[in-house]
Amino acid sequence: MNKVQQEQFILEAISLSAHGMINNEGGPFGCVIVKNNVIVGRGNNKVISTNDPTAHAEIIAIRNACRHLGTFQLDGCQLYTSCEPCPMCLGAIYWARPEKVFYACTRADAAQIGFDDQFIYEEIMSDLRRRKIPMEQLLRSEALKVFSSWSEKLDKTHY
Repeated sequence: MNKVQQEQFILEAISLSAHGMINNEGGPFGCVIVKNNVIVGRGNNKVISTNDPTAHAEIIAIRNACRHLGTFQLDGCQLYTSCEPCPMCLGAIYWARPEKVFYACTRADAAQIGFDDQFIYEEIMSDLRRRKIPMEQLLRSEALKVFSSWSEKLDKTHY
């Protein structure tokens, strides 16, 4: 894929970011997913319009692309996003396994307009006992029984 095509795809992600913002669907973020030079998934931030804090552009685009492709992984795909992915979206991107991510704005740019995820990066690195949202372990032995069943399951799909 050449630079002009890449720029066209990032411009589409930027266009989606503006569309969602103008329509008050959520913050100014957009994303497209491309396979074989064709857009197979689109998304813009819809946190506000759906009352869903996980409705970030990348998450919506990943879900859209996976539905379109009939798969749970994005092998052979590239993800174009209007901004460097937040920690949640970065995790989803790694689970989806596209071959490359292209982004426009940086996380520092996002912080400048009120979308600062630095506290999440810090929380991830914090000891569980020191996190701002308390976490308490319950019934590990019961949950381990299900994990054991998964380990023994012969017809599972590895991912």
